[in-house]
Amino acid sequence: MSFQLTFEVLGARAEPYAAVPTLTFALRLAETSGQAIHTVALRCQIQIEPRRRPYSAAEEARLLELFGEPKRWGDTLKTLLWTQAPLMVPGFAGATEVNLPIACTYDFEVTAAKYFQALDDGEIPLLFLFSGTVFGKNGSGISVEPVPWEKEASFRLPVRVWREVMDLYFPGSAWVRLRRESFDALHRFKARRALPTWDDAVEALLMAAGEAGEVGEAGEAGEVGEAGEAGEVGEAAEGGDA
Repeated sequence: MSFQLTFEVLGARAEPYAAVPTLTFALRLAETSGQAIHTVALRCQIQIEPRRRPYSAAEEARLLELFGEPKRWGDTLKTLLWTQAPLMVPGFAGATEVNLPIACTYDFEVTAAKYFQALDDGEIPLLFLFSGTVFGKNGSGISVEPVPWEKEASFRLPVRVWREVMDLYFPGSAWVRLRRESFDALHRFKARRALPTWDDAVEALLMAAGEAGEVGEAGEAGEVGEAGEAGEVGEAAEGGDA
């Protein structure tokens, strides 16, 4: 007799003590035919289903880079692969609950992080696709079967939970990846101006480029908007194009 497995995602929480930003999903597995499970070598693919939620005007603007103009979203709003993860499920009879840890990134070059960051509130529609191998107990030993490919479970992850993860590991900040040449040019600019932080260096460049309104109150901290910044901006730009 084949194993009859069902899967359900019960919830998600920020993991406060991981080495990297981590979301922990609670999974429930059930075997409905009455057979005992020795172990399950599970593989889980998690997809984002952007079509299954509404978006505010502000969110639409932030998602322009991913999906283009909203009028084209009928063609461009496609399912996104977030991640894949393995999990060893211990033996059980009937049903069991296990935790699936998923490492998260704040790198905005990664599509999933860019999508999550664009959302103000609400829920993120996820689809969990399961595969792997089931090892079961029988009278003479162990039986082995694949997890059927059609096994899946939907879950709506609250945006606030993802933000809790980021706030635990990167409180009040965000990450931007630069080319090595651009970083070196920015580092020289920061050192020559004796600016104490990277924020101050970026604010100085924004002010020199005429973006003082975007910097706002934070830009007032350094008195760095003097004439002559444009030369440094040009140097940084040339360094980034090297």
